[in-house]
Amino acid sequence: MHNYWPEFLTVAIVHFLAVASPGPDFAVMLRQALCQSRRNALLTAFGIGTGILIHVGYSLLGIGLIIQQSLVLFTVLKVIGALYLTWIAIQCLRSKAGGVHVDTTNGDKQSGFAAYRLGFLTNTLNPKATLFFVSLFSVIINPGTPVVIQTAYGIYMAVATGLWFMAVAVFFTLPQIRKGFNRFGYWLDRLMGGVLLLLAGQLLFSTVSGDGSGPSVPSQD
Repeated sequence: MHNYWPEFLTVAIVHFLAVASPGPDFAVMLRQALCQSRRNALLTAFGIGTGILIHVGYSLLGIGLIIQQSLVLFTVLKVIGALYLTWIAIQCLRSKAGGVHVDTTNGDKQSGFAAYRLGFLTNTLNPKATLFFVSLFSVIINPGTPVVIQTAYGIYMAVATGLWFMAVAVFFTLPQIRKGFNRFGYWLDRLMGGVLLLLAGQLLFSTVSGDGSGPSVPSQD
């Protein structure tokens, strides 16, 4: 096992840099933390973490490489991901003034399952995450590394991702942090909607231009 520590450290560093970079996961997580209860924000973070397991699973099975090399399949994935981000963005842009604050007396406006599903689908349908994990398992992780070890890497990344976004959820649900955002929460919601629309547009543009392939390890977001 000690022979794989250098490889694991490389995977851990690359994964941390990727998961900490701004992207759909972070944008959705920030909105959840500021506009939903801490419980729902944590459920969204858990959804993002478990979404990682999907990417790890098909990367281990070699399905991810097939998706990456198939222009049709990868284009379909990009379009679906862009449409999903657009749908979330529209929900943000349709918010009304005063409607994005947490009402602790009336409970959550979003069910726990919906909060989890939001995080899970945002991560799972992100084609950049697909490229990241396929590249990670084909470029950084040695093909000769036992499947058990590779699976352990994957579980680590899922747990680390979930914990990272749970930390984001806890921080941005602190009363003093929320208080600072409450004065312009409506405009924050609009801003998040605009950011998600830009990310969706970037996906669609890369589909039209044919960008998105290559041997390097891209950002997870």
